[in-house]
Amino acid sequence: MWRRQQPAWHAAMAFVWLAAVVVTLVDEPGPYGRGPSLALLGVMALAYAVLGRRAMAHDDVWVAVAYHVVAWTALLTIQWIDPGTQSWLLFFALFPQLWAMLPSRSAVAATFVVVTAFSLVRWAQLEFAPGSLTDIMISGTISMGLSLSLGLFINRIITEAESRAETIDELRAAQRRLAAAERDRGIHEERERLSREIHDTLAQGFTSVVALSRAADAALARGDLSAARDRLALIERTASDNLDEARLIVAELTPGHLQSRTLGEALHRLGAAVSSENGLRADVRVAGDPVPLGGSAEVVILRSAQEALSNVRRHAAAAHVDLTLAYDDPERVVLEVRDDGCGFDPDAARTGFGLDGVHARAAEVGGAVLLRSEPGAGTTLRLEVPR
Repeated sequence: MWRRQQPAWHAAMAFVWLAAVVVTLVDEPGPYGRGPSLALLGVMALAYAVLGRRAMAHDDVWVAVAYHVVAWTALLTIQWIDPGTQSWLLFFALFPQLWAMLPSRSAVAATFVVVTAFSLVRWAQLEFAPGSLTDIMISGTISMGLSLSLGLFINRIITEAESRAETIDELRAAQRRLAAAERDRGIHEERERLSREIHDTLAQGFTSVVALSRAADAALARGDLSAARDRLALIERTASDNLDEARLIVAELTPGHLQSRTLGEALHRLGAAVSSENGLRADVRVAGDPVPLGGSAEVVILRSAQEALSNVRRHAAAAHVDLTLAYDDPERVVLEVRDDGCGFDPDAARTGFGLDGVHARAAEVGGAVLLRSEPGAGTTLRLEVPR
């Protein structure tokens, strides 16, 4: 703000200085002619160009002191050699500059010294007449009051400008810190998202490849070449699907199972893939009229179904699992995965990303997860996602 105001200060000084020069040229010359006054006005202009502009930029307070000593001395000398001069017009530039360039206390002291010096010069030009002292003191007091009032007003403007500049600097620093924090949080969330994506897709696919390769090895061991070829074909298909998923994760697209198909179709395909791998029968049912949920909610449902089926295959020792996708409720869509496996204690400590990932995904879209299980009684996972 102060830098933007400086051209106006320079323009005001140039205008007042030119006015003083014009008045000096058109007025009656003093006892020594116009030359000395014009020369001293030139000294003031040179002092402002060399010292005043630097002082206005707040580079150095001693530069400001040097400038004012030269400028006020030149103006005081003009007043001394030419009592009728109109160069006092420069008061309108020099007094504000005192407050703009110097600290407040220094500006007050300088104002007092300058007004006193000009009053003494004027009294001396009147040959120290006692009758003129009262008038000089009154005019000096008025000049002092006006100068101080104007100076305090200018100082308040400058102080507010500096305070705003400090506030803006603090806000910018806070914005930089906030941006860094948001960037760090974004990196952390992205790492968690990628961890869940890899666990829900690639890790489960590799688990299927391992299970199928063992089944193929067992088929070869008993000489069943047809079953071995079927298992190898499934391995190839699963590996191909995993490769597609990896490419989609890198490209940050929707899951491969949802490409060019509905959520219900994706779940049916997922159930068919599970049933063909290791003999686990997976039945998929869609209840109600399907409605589009948006990419995020459908990804949450599909990934949760994948995780639930993966847990059934690896841990439940189940023979049958039912997947139900229900659109009956007008406010939410419900996915329920129920198996007839060995069950477990939901309150027991567990490790891994699986169920924690399901809870985290559901929370991202405002959903909820309910898990019911007990040893020997199977497991039911219920996911509710708002429409």
